[in-house]
Amino acid sequence: MAIQVFLAKATTTVITGLAGVTAYEILKKAAAKAPLRQTAVSAAALGLRGTRKAEEAAESARLKVADVMAEARERIGEESPTRKRPARPDH
Repeated sequence: MAIQVFLAKATTTVITGLAGVTAYEILKKAAAKAPLRQTAVSAAALGLRGTRKAEEAAESARLKVADVMAEARERIGEESPTRKRPARPDH
């Protein structure tokens, strides 16, 4: 289990780093050619795209680890824990 958690965290870290490096390189190229406002808008857009991709990758990794853990529990005859919904407060 520890290995899967480590791999999931490492994967998200690597993907986030790659998104950051890519955004930085593109920003560096754009800064040489475009006016300041255009560059800032482009950088913000790239940052948002990178963040979304990193979030998708993190969620995918989390789901894969959860699938592995569920299958492992199934193999040893243990029931997978079900998610409990939080109690709804009275309004």
